[in-house]
Amino acid sequence: MLNIIDELEWRDAINQQTDAEGLRELTNSKAVSLYCGVDPTGDSMHIGHLIPFMMLRRFQLAGHRPVILIGGATGTIGDPSGRQSERSLQTMEQVQENVDALTSQMKKLFISDDDANQVRLVNNYDWTKDINVIEFLRDFGKNFSINTMLAKDVVSSRLDSGISFTEFSYQILQSIDYLHLYKHEDVQLQIGGSDQWGNITSGLDLIRKKEGNEAKAFGLTIPLMLKADGTKFGKTAGGAVWLDPKKTTPYEFYQFWANTDDRDVVKYLKYFTFLGKEEIEALAAKVESEPHKREAQKALAEEMTRFVHGEELLEQAKRITAALFSGDIRSLTADEIEEGFKEMPTYTASKEAKNIVDWLVDLGIEPSKRQAREDITKGAISINGERVNELEVEITAEHAIGGKFIIVRKGKKNYSLVKLT
Repeated sequence: MLNIIDELEWRDAINQQTDAEGLRELTNSKAVSLYCGVDPTGDSMHIGHLIPFMMLRRFQLAGHRPVILIGGATGTIGDPSGRQSERSLQTMEQVQENVDALTSQMKKLFISDDDANQVRLVNNYDWTKDINVIEFLRDFGKNFSINTMLAKDVVSSRLDSGISFTEFSYQILQSIDYLHLYKHEDVQLQIGGSDQWGNITSGLDLIRKKEGNEAKAFGLTIPLMLKADGTKFGKTAGGAVWLDPKKTTPYEFYQFWANTDDRDVVKYLKYFTFLGKEEIEALAAKVESEPHKREAQKALAEEMTRFVHGEELLEQAKRITAALFSGDIRSLTADEIEEGFKEMPTYTASKEAKNIVDWLVDLGIEPSKRQAREDITKGAISINGERVNELEVEITAEHAIGGKFIIVRKGKKNYSLVKLT
């Protein structure tokens, strides 16, 4: 069986390690407690947030003991990493709402009664809320050199544009987290994105100053994820791809992965799925030999949608995908239509009966009656997946699926959603 570090290396999932040899020895010798954190800046994670937590899950499957930290304290001040301006501070009430939402999301994704090494969830507000200013300065601030803090990438990149003392202090709070978890939860490894390297090493420095140079604690970061075209992973024309189904529907989520570029799909299979080496290598071979079948993309979309949304919503996403591909629109429910056609052109019509030519022109789907007649007689117009050839057809409320929607297809790929009022 591969050592967890060997597996991460095969998956190209390691960017930096503070002591590669020492960490390999530690993970070979015992079950290690490790942690990764997320700040409650919003009420849902997006797929970019998910990357280090998938690595945490791999450690869990290898027999180690993961801790997930929700930053109820650090989230109130804001991490300066990757930003060129100050974050807008949220109210404590909003932070708590986000903490509750992220906690629920983490439980759904990472906690199961079947797990032998149960994930532990912690909130850093619990051990920082009672630290007063004097304690903060004497017990912790004294252990940090301003020169060293200024040299950290996340701080030095902000010196020209400016950084407040609040965000400058973020790395001290995160260091306190690592020290607390080292002392009270036996945590010896922190993992995070590549932008967290400075914060992680600050935590290790604090542990050694407080606990002695022999303290065994380690840090590991994951590479920055970029797409083959050089753009940032996880962004679409519509914005971030969220884990919350109310923000990104399971169908949209499935489609994001299904549309992965051939140049990226093997990398994503390694990063995000729990498929084994042989399965991934077989799919990689299919990308080379039969790219048109997109088997790797389908496997990626299925694995990720199942992991985040479960089997039932995966099947719904596949059903919507198949119906849109085949044109079998009537097989879908009204809710599935609303989900599948969310980003398509949408029109509103009354329920009164109307000739199809007038109906298409009045909605704006067709520019003129002449063009409408031409498209209908050529068979270019379909209503709910069924081709319309007769100019005398009347569109009525009976055409509406679930009493709500009529789907118009013009040509092969131009879909429109008509909502009846």
